[in-house]
Amino acid sequence: MPNLLLELRSEEIPARMQRKAAGDLKKLVTDALVEAGLSYEGAREYWTPRRLALDIHGLTARSADVREERKGPRTDANEKAIEGFLRGAGLSSVSEAQVVSDPKKGDFYVAVISKPGRATEEIVTDVMPGIIRDFPWPKSMRWGKASSKPGALRWVRPLQSIVCTFGPEHEETTVIPFEIDGITAANITYGHRFHAPEAITVRRFDDYAANLEKAKVILDAERRKDIILHDARDIAFANGLELVEDEGLLEEVSGLVEWPQVLMGSFEEDYLSIPSEIIRLTIKTNQKCFVTRKQGEETLSNKFILVSNIQASDGGKEIVHGNGKVVRARLSDALHFWKRDQGNLPDLDTLTASAAKFGLDIKKPLDQRMAKLDALDVTFHAKLGTQGARVARIRALAKELADITGADAALVDRAAVLAKADLRTEAVGEFPELQGLMGRKYAVLQGEDASVAAAIEDHYKPQGPSDRVPEDRVAITIALADKLDTLIGFWAIDEKPTGSKDPFALRRAALGVVRILLERRIRLPLLATTRGGDLLSFFHDRLKVYLRDQGARHDLIDAVLTPDTDDLLMVARRVEALTAFITSEDGKNLLSGTKRATQLLAAEEKKGTVIADGVSQALLTLDAENELFAAISGASKDASDAVAGEDFRSAMEALSKLRGPVDRFFEDVLVNDEDAAIRANRLALLRLIREATGTVADFSKISG
Repeated sequence: MPNLLLELRSEEIPARMQRKAAGDLKKLVTDALVEAGLSYEGAREYWTPRRLALDIHGLTARSADVREERKGPRTDANEKAIEGFLRGAGLSSVSEAQVVSDPKKGDFYVAVISKPGRATEEIVTDVMPGIIRDFPWPKSMRWGKASSKPGALRWVRPLQSIVCTFGPEHEETTVIPFEIDGITAANITYGHRFHAPEAITVRRFDDYAANLEKAKVILDAERRKDIILHDARDIAFANGLELVEDEGLLEEVSGLVEWPQVLMGSFEEDYLSIPSEIIRLTIKTNQKCFVTRKQGEETLSNKFILVSNIQASDGGKEIVHGNGKVVRARLSDALHFWKRDQGNLPDLDTLTASAAKFGLDIKKPLDQRMAKLDALDVTFHAKLGTQGARVARIRALAKELADITGADAALVDRAAVLAKADLRTEAVGEFPELQGLMGRKYAVLQGEDASVAAAIEDHYKPQGPSDRVPEDRVAITIALADKLDTLIGFWAIDEKPTGSKDPFALRRAALGVVRILLERRIRLPLLATTRGGDLLSFFHDRLKVYLRDQGARHDLIDAVLTPDTDDLLMVARRVEALTAFITSEDGKNLLSGTKRATQLLAAEEKKGTVIADGVSQALLTLDAENELFAAISGASKDASDAVAGEDFRSAMEALSKLRGPVDRFFEDVLVNDEDAAIRANRLALLRLIREATGTVADFSKISG
């Protein structure tokens, strides 16, 4: 079967857009072809900085013929109805329609509409211009003389040529010459901008990829990544070092080169006095280079690895020299930031009021930065005040939380007032992603307690489902206070997440609270802390997501979670115990009997059947009734005592003793007895079953 090759070649596409754009191209083209009646065996997308390519193999040569029967009105219908039918079916007269007889409905017209299949070349010509014109780039541009005309083509960078060939695997292919804004698809592409600028004629994907490689273009992005990674590891190893791997940087760099050449540069060892995190970010952000370290050690070396797009005749000496100059200049700036942040601010006399407000030691650099943050009235949010006001709120909330977490109150207070201080450091100003981490380093330098220093870094954590949760009690306290203040504040001004929009990362903050409470086993009454049932519901949603990700069944979560449940740790422990119980044989059988009882009871309640206020032993006439009543009395007390002691496994074991009595009750007893008093008493007995199991969970919500 024939194959289709498509290439859209342009000026350099931003690396961050390439992978998604190639995927979008594959989906848009294959969807359009299938919708037009074609089928294919497989498709794969490719991308480089200067091209998006698509290889569709096993594509049918034409779409299938379509035969459609369209039912019309009765033959004796009015003239307008028949005319409308003919017009809609594309027929000129009733003689072109068929007459079909129905024994019940009589004779009616049927139009048989045949649509012949279309050649794939014709379909591609029809669909491709629209796909290119409406391509979903995050940002696009117009260019050249045509850019001033209405409806001019927009592309991420100027589109230069299009390849579109179609044909069998071992025969000659044809060009599908569709046109858009003066660019006509052909079978001509170009290789590396510098090494092989000559035109290349291609027929199908195999020779296309092979010819590009001869022209210094590696089409497969994953292969480029593999080459870069292994060459970087090898060159580091050859120099007695190891590569500090970075998947995000590797992805980006592979999108900057078509012919990757891995080289090593260096900088003066004096710069190694800068924290490793700053060195790594400086070199990564500004030069897209990797750093190295001595094998088996954490500290960085003064060697860095760069990836060039040019195979230089001098072995890369000039490229390394040029990159080294820029790296040194950037590290010089970073060293300046690092040293300045450890010194005194020039306007200390203006900071005394802010220092007094937060109990800051104005002789210490980090304290000065916190005072500066407050004195400048730096806005946190227009409706939530300044950063200084926020620190004051976090401080007050952290004081309350310290009693719950068991953290040292004095250390919590100190950590709270310094947690945001590094926002006014030059290092964080240059690299915002280092906030917290730099604060910790500066705190250590000025002799802060280890718990305070840890809290300054860790109070932002966890920042995602895979990020670590703080361990130190002071850090846990500040992390909770920080996240809860954010959530309480944005709820107060009605800035809640809507749909997929969550500009203030409130879902992440709530999930962070959930993870801290559960993974560090903290009992926090959220309803009292947050002062809002609406926010509690938001926490419930995040808790459900977290527990489901941990493998918990949604129905078991619903069975233990009520709208006013604000102790999330207890919910998790109940779900854990219920999961173990409900998968046991006793649990399965008790669930079956309990559901039968609650469903029967609910049905009678809905009908308004009289149910006794309590169970009268005098009306228990059968052994099965007496046995069940005794079992419920004992199990209910034992389960309640176990729940009060937060021993949910024992509560489940107590309930499991109901299994036999419940089974025998339904075997031997007719609930809806003719005697109204006995019936009401037996229904009251069923209500006791519901109440007993309800001490642990709402069994009616459990499936199975």
